[in-house]
Amino acid sequence: MKKLLVIAAVASVILASCGGANGDKAQTGTEQQVAEQKGATFTVDTAVSSIQWKGYHKGGFDPRFGTLKSEGTVSVEEGVITAGSFVIDMNSVLTNASSVDPAKSGGKTSVDLDGHLKTADFFEVEKYPTSKFEITGVAAFDAAKDKSVIADATNIISGNLTIKDKTVNVSFPAKIVVTDNEVSVQSKFTINRQDWGLAYGTEGDPKDWMISQEVDMELNITAKK
Repeated sequence: MKKLLVIAAVASVILASCGGANGDKAQTGTEQQVAEQKGATFTVDTAVSSIQWKGYHKGGFDPRFGTLKSEGTVSVEEGVITAGSFVIDMNSVLTNASSVDPAKSGGKTSVDLDGHLKTADFFEVEKYPTSKFEITGVAAFDAAKDKSVIADATNIISGNLTIKDKTVNVSFPAKIVVTDNEVSVQSKFTINRQDWGLAYGTEGDPKDWMISQEVDMELNITAKK
């Protein structure tokens, strides 16, 4: 019996450490110099572009997912992205209603979660209404050493992601397609919310412990001349 209890305890620790995230793990570092804008400018088509997010409870249970709205521009020279700047509207955070079951959440709905995410517990949108991503570099994807959940990934994008008052440089694989009149970027990567100090309550708070630190971000961006 004691042996079974030990096995169960170890299994629970392993399960708790798994966030359930399934994007490419973003590489993070200190803030870098923003890339110089060179070449033609393409503007994000907000009607067809999307930013999707997914968060989890510990062990990957009861994921919450939804969308954010963004606008911005991409610079292209000789068929290659040279720079880009995007502003994310944090007031636009929208949780998909199907991801919140009031029967399991004490009567709380997706609308309640949207409101909570906008408070000082998380994004504090009254003080920080926007987040920002600025490209610092775009490198070729090397299939011999780079791995990605994105089929036919072409590049590694690096950029400064600013959330609230914290800026962290993140790098992730992406599939980039450039034509004369359009640029498309597809990516699915995972970040650690703690890198931006996004914690629910104080350090070690049980409420925060119940939420996985990993958050999936999925980008489907189209920019046009």
